[in-house]
Amino acid sequence: MAITTVGFGSWAAGGPGLMGWGTQSDDESIAAIHHAVAHGVNWIDTAAVYGFGHAEEVVGRALSALPPADRPLIFTKCGLVWDEHGVESNDLTPESIRRECDDSLRRLGVDRIDLYQIHAPDPNGPPIEESWGTLLELVEAGKVRHPGVSNFDVELLERCEAVGHVASLQPPLSLIHRDATADVIPWCAAHDTGVIVYSPMASGLLSGTFTTERAAALPADDWR
Repeated sequence: MAITTVGFGSWAAGGPGLMGWGTQSDDESIAAIHHAVAHGVNWIDTAAVYGFGHAEEVVGRALSALPPADRPLIFTKCGLVWDEHGVESNDLTPESIRRECDDSLRRLGVDRIDLYQIHAPDPNGPPIEESWGTLLELVEAGKVRHPGVSNFDVELLERCEAVGHVASLQPPLSLIHRDATADVIPWCAAHDTGVIVYSPMASGLLSGTFTTERAAALPADDWR
């Protein structure tokens, strides 16, 4: 799977909620996705938990407005779920992963997810081998093209790799947060595992426009 150096992260498109970015305009989010695709970006990264499903729905709407040949690759994540009160929790049980995959396919309006990632480890959940095996089963079922992980350390990567190849890792990486360069990125290089990083601009802090005044003016429901 060949991807462009820069992708489109849709965390903010989820709007308010847990770790939300405040109220967002869906039309502006869709326009931003179309702008990125028009300028050569060929993948969008999202997650079920962003806006409690809303970001995936926005991405799905953006996709539906594009000709099939112009649609980017779609990456999303599982393992973080929420209840009717908006309380988030980890769930990496096989049953939850399978259900989450079907829900993401529906919200995105696609038949297959190009990269399906475990969003984060669950130290109190089932053995990671069991969760990872479920992603591999989704690949066999044709619902997922490639399986990946996010926020994993070397030990967890090794345990997953022993069950089946880890196609990708998504760690945080920026000029501020460089820990991944010391261990997990070298591991990925040695094991032919792709790396797509998140928050390379430190959620706007490194954009050159994030002033003290702007930070003070952020709404209360913007996690930053």
